[in-house]
Amino acid sequence: MLSYIFKKIFYVVPIILGVVLCIFLLFNVVAGDPTAVILGKYATAKQMAELRHQLGLDKSLMLQYLDMVKSVFSFDFGISWKTKQPILSMLLEGASNSLTITLPVFFLSNILATSISLWISSLRNKIFDKVVVFVCIVLTSVSILAYVLFGQWFLSFKMGIFEICGYEKGFPHFIPYVALPVLICVFLSLGHEIRYYRSIILDEISQDYVRTAIAKGLPKNIVLFKHVLKNIMIPIVYNAVSQFPVLIMGNLVIENFFSIPGFSNIIVQAIYNSDFPVIKAGTIIISVACIFFNILGDVVSKFLDPRINLK
Repeated sequence: MLSYIFKKIFYVVPIILGVVLCIFLLFNVVAGDPTAVILGKYATAKQMAELRHQLGLDKSLMLQYLDMVKSVFSFDFGISWKTKQPILSMLLEGASNSLTITLPVFFLSNILATSISLWISSLRNKIFDKVVVFVCIVLTSVSILAYVLFGQWFLSFKMGIFEICGYEKGFPHFIPYVALPVLICVFLSLGHEIRYYRSIILDEISQDYVRTAIAKGLPKNIVLFKHVLKNIMIPIVYNAVSQFPVLIMGNLVIENFFSIPGFSNIIVQAIYNSDFPVIKAGTIIISVACIFFNILGDVVSKFLDPRINLK
């Protein structure tokens, strides 16, 4: 296991360098001169040269790339061009705000989806199973905007159950503001998660050991919740671990419509303000998080099933 982890870490380094190179080329070569965007079309050559020197854009491309690589390993992404604040602290604060929504959604959706999938799998091809599958298809077919607009108009404006928008930092002050976004996100994710877990469970139910256990007289519920659940934990856990970068990113539509200062909202504002360092830092953080959690998923799968041969 340790040799596998060290080998993966060794492979990660060139992957990160390649990702940083792609991001660097995208923002520093393809995007052109950002000083023209910041100063506007009436800027003089002298003003652009001064700003370019101030932002460190007059260095050679190699030095700029090395500075970006250094920032990845030191987590020092510099200062925002717009807010003049440290970028890392901005993004960490945004990620913590996003987690107040995504963490409850993550736990609620996975627990509910697993439980409902096990339940309807025991009723395969019966009317209730078909109704749940149909409802899941409907849930995934409806646009997120429909959920948001219905929730804000009916549940918040008409019924007065939830706050329409806004955010207040600190526990438990943020709870009234994130309750409706959490409810919407759970509904959005349940349709996909239930169908995914149901297909995994049905594949497992068709295995010989399940038919043998039922033939020996074990109750179906015992077989499902004790034996089948144990054996389907690997794809469930791997699916859950792969969602961790999304937890940090948050949900762009939800954060914008509910005025929540989350990670995605910060990136969108940086795009509007042409704040390239913030955009680059956010892209790098998400890319590194995806690489890290992919490795973590492999390691956790090995712990759950020692038979897996990690090569």
